[in-house]
Amino acid sequence: MRYRTLGRTGVQVSTLALGAMNFGPIGRTTQDEATAIVDAALEAGINIIDTADMYGAGVSEKMVGKAIAGRRDDLVLATKATMPIGDERNHQGSSRRWLVTALDDSLRRLGVDHVDLFQMHRWDPRTSDEETLSALTDLRTAGKIRYFGSSTFPAYRIVQAQWAAREHHLGRYVSEQPGYSILQRAVESHVLPVTQEYGLGVLVWSPLASGWLSGAIRAGQSISTSRSTMLPDRFDLGRPANQARLDAVERLAGIAAEAGLTMVQLALGFVTAHPAVTSAIIGPRTPEHLRDHLAAADTVLSPDVLDAIDTVVAPGVDLAPHEKFDTPPALLDKALRRR
Repeated sequence: MRYRTLGRTGVQVSTLALGAMNFGPIGRTTQDEATAIVDAALEAGINIIDTADMYGAGVSEKMVGKAIAGRRDDLVLATKATMPIGDERNHQGSSRRWLVTALDDSLRRLGVDHVDLFQMHRWDPRTSDEETLSALTDLRTAGKIRYFGSSTFPAYRIVQAQWAAREHHLGRYVSEQPGYSILQRAVESHVLPVTQEYGLGVLVWSPLASGWLSGAIRAGQSISTSRSTMLPDRFDLGRPANQARLDAVERLAGIAAEAGLTMVQLALGFVTAHPAVTSAIIGPRTPEHLRDHLAAADTVLSPDVLDAIDTVVAPGVDLAPHEKFDTPPALLDKALRRR
C-alpha cells in the first residue's frame, strides 16, 4: 500500500480509501460482511474510511462504528453531512443549526467522540460560506472534528470558500472529494488545478465509474450490477452516452490486457496517477470485491499506458456530462435566470 499526505495537514493516508456507502440497504452488505471488509482493508494497509449520514439513512455509519470498535485510533475516519435526512425541511444543508445536530447524530451512530474529516457532501447555495465555515471552525475548536472538507464542489465554489475563510479569519477546507474516473475527466480542467493551487487533499469517488470499469461490463453481455439496478438510465445502451461508454470500455479492456492489468487495476491506477489525487475511494460490497480492489494498491501505470488511455477519453472530457452533480443552480432552475 502506498501513502500520501492529505493536503497540507501532515496526515498520511493510503492511496486507496475504504468507502462505506454499500454498507447496509444501498449495497445490501450485512454487518458481518462489513466487518470482514474493514478487517481485511486495515490488514492490507488501508487507513482511511469514508462514510456519510445519508448512506442508508445512518445505517452505514452504525455499521462502520461496530466494525471499527476498539481500534478507532488506528484509522482516519471521515463522514459527511448536508444531504436531506428525512422529510423535515431543515434536516439538510450546511447551516450552523443543522451541522451541529448532524454531527452529533453521526458521532452517536459511529460510537466515537470525534471524526477526523467532516465533509460537506454538496455545496448548499442557500447558506453563506461564512455561516458554514464559522460553524465548522467552532466544531473543530470543540474537539468534535479534526479537519473539514468539501465534496463535489464546483471549482469556483472551492475558490470562494478559501477566500471566505481568509476574509473572515475562519478555518478552511483541507480537502475536496470530486467524482473522477477514466470516463469522467472534466475535473482535470478546473477542479483538480484549483485543489493543487490551494494545497487541498483530494479523495476521489466513483473511480470505477459506477461499475463501468469493473471488468463486469463488456460488449455482447447483459449488464447486471447493483448500480444498473439502482440507476437503470445510466446503463441503457439506447442512450448515446452509455453506448459511448461501452465503446470506450472495450478499447480500455484492450489496453489493460496488453499491459497485463485487470480493468480495476487500470481504473484505479489511472486516478491515483494524477498528481493532485491523494486517494481513490473504493466501495466494495463483498470481501471478494475488496480483494479485486486491493490488487490495484501498488499499481503504477507507465507513461505509454496513460498515453493510450488519453486516446480513448481525452483529458478534461466527460463521456456523460449530464450526470454531473456540480451544475450551478441557475442552470437547473429557470426561475433563477429568468426574472
